[in-house]
Amino acid sequence: MSLRWTRKARQDLERVYAFMEPVNSERALAIVEVLIKGAERLSELPRVGERLRRYSRREVRRIFVGDYELRYELKASEITVLRLWHTREDR
Repeated sequence: MSLRWTRKARQDLERVYAFMEPVNSERALAIVEVLIKGAERLSELPRVGERLRRYSRREVRRIFVGDYELRYELKASEITVLRLWHTREDR
């Protein structure tokens, strides 16, 4: 399955980096890399995440990568990363 990131998901990655970078730029980069690798692993086990029933017409799921929640949607041959955020963020 191919992996695609929405514009908002890419902005979320940038936001995570921008938040951490002033404190520790190496750690900020490491966190972003872990998040990207976590999403890439979905191509091996796309249904590993919990299905979110509130999106009944779509197959939207979530996984946790460290302290971050990553939401994604499964379609026939594509995984789309929708959003991601730190679990302590008010969503």
